[in-house]
Amino acid sequence: MKPFDHNKFVGYVCEVTPQYVRLQIPSAKLLRTFYYNGDIFLGGSVGSFVVIEGQEYGFLGRVFELNLPQGERTEITDKSINEEETQFHPIAKIELLALFDIYKPETITKTVSRYPSVGAKAFSCSDEQIGAYISAFGVKNDDKDVPFAPFGKLTSNNALCNISLNSLFGRHCAVLGTTGGGKSWTVAKLIELASEYSENKCILIDATGEYCNINNIQNIELGTGDYIFDYTNLSIDELYYLLHPSSKTQVPKLMEAIRSLKMSKLDTNTELASYYKQDSQGSSIVGNIYKSKKAKRPFEVFYYNHIVDIEDKSCNFNFNLLAAQITNECIWDSDRINSSLWGDRNETDVSNCISLISRINNVMSTSEYNKIFGFRKDTIPDAKDLRKGIHDFIQDKNHSILRLDFSKVSFDYQVREILVNAIGNHLLNEAREGLYKDSPIIVFIDEAHQFLNKSIADEYFSAKPLDAFEQISKEARKYGLFLCIATQMPRDIPLGTLSQMGTFVVHRLINEQDKKAVENAASAANRNSLSFLPILGEGEALLVGVDFPMPLTIKIDAPKRVPDSQTPKLKKKRQKPFLPSNRISNWRIE
Repeated sequence: MKPFDHNKFVGYVCEVTPQYVRLQIPSAKLLRTFYYNGDIFLGGSVGSFVVIEGQEYGFLGRVFELNLPQGERTEITDKSINEEETQFHPIAKIELLALFDIYKPETITKTVSRYPSVGAKAFSCSDEQIGAYISAFGVKNDDKDVPFAPFGKLTSNNALCNISLNSLFGRHCAVLGTTGGGKSWTVAKLIELASEYSENKCILIDATGEYCNINNIQNIELGTGDYIFDYTNLSIDELYYLLHPSSKTQVPKLMEAIRSLKMSKLDTNTELASYYKQDSQGSSIVGNIYKSKKAKRPFEVFYYNHIVDIEDKSCNFNFNLLAAQITNECIWDSDRINSSLWGDRNETDVSNCISLISRINNVMSTSEYNKIFGFRKDTIPDAKDLRKGIHDFIQDKNHSILRLDFSKVSFDYQVREILVNAIGNHLLNEAREGLYKDSPIIVFIDEAHQFLNKSIADEYFSAKPLDAFEQISKEARKYGLFLCIATQMPRDIPLGTLSQMGTFVVHRLINEQDKKAVENAASAANRNSLSFLPILGEGEALLVGVDFPMPLTIKIDAPKRVPDSQTPKLKKKRQKPFLPSNRISNWRIE
């Protein structure tokens, strides 16, 4: 590797600042693309890489601005700019990206702690040098068996980007870009690379069903009743999000009803027999608990004896009894005569809870919800447990990708968000138990803005966030659970989640809020780099991250199996065929 070659000379450093350096280019001819030893060099054009000589270190930079001195701007014409001996002297603005040892140019340093001197020479950077740096990104000295994969080519000089998968996924990854920019292709390519070049498993949350063509994939279609995420494994917060208790009356009554039903399920010795209805033979019908006019003491004793199981975050109770139990909780706190007893039915509380009871009954009676959470398991006896399906996939040696198809999951009552959050909590709990430590899992979430940054607020609780994947982004990396989110609206992703992404693959972004979100979340992205985002072509992306000392603009290789993400098109209206009339009118015979 020979970084400083006079045949690749571009110009001289004429100004040095902490933010950038300026390059005086002796002739406009040096801006042109040229060939040297069979390789293509972009000279000093915008976006091209240059190397600047120094005493101990060389400097790698990229051109992000070109202009002419003020006195030469008025003299520019077609003839003058194209003549062989042009007298124009362009000035290039260079963003310094990294340092490298001039004696070992393959060794690159992330931070720019030194600066070139005025008068230093700059040269066009070779594909070999750039490719060597890219392949070293994210690789530590003690790393063994690092999986590398061909991701694409640099748009500036077609240098191959053979990238370590640890640098892509090891710190979580985000694929961002507007519709039509190539985001879906990139996700498909990343899944393909992870599957072909590593032994790790991938779980894809497919919001629209467009990734059904991927190779070596196991499909689980949700919303059909074949697989359910049993409601008893939901958290209380997720249940609140489903039911939307809307007032100070509804929330405490719902909480009391859940406690009562949990106690009923734990009552294996019928210690609470006095609170149950009796059948014709006088036996207790274990189920709903009736408190009205009953003694408080036995209930309270049982509660404190089982408080840990009752107050856990799971929904381990009979949901079919919930609506009736809420009605049973609508009583006065105490009897007017005897304070040791509960009071009579409180009609005001019943009236305030009518809407909540209606929502519960609606959830119970709606087939779509039952096919997702199994509220009425007797109607879907052959349904499989989704958690077991995920576990079986992880143990399966024949498939490396599990696609969870959400295309048939309802958008009502935030069912999608709740289900994805529940899956995230399940994976996080398993990761905390160390199940993925030796064999990490990569979770891909397409259309992440549909599922993340969701919360419930009411007068009683200020916020109930569905934050499973935010927790994954913050702590799961050390457990071997990696996250890759894809969205066209970065502004709708929680900053806490986005800021934990170590790698960003950013396609074309036009919205200023989206660009600002990327700038705030990606420490390696600066305004110079982000200025290229609105002009990126289809399939082109800006690659920045913790393990990438410098931003890279890449043309992503097409995946072997492309996702079905084509937008339906309007059709041209068909013209009716001309049919000549059988009779001739408006003719006169003279």
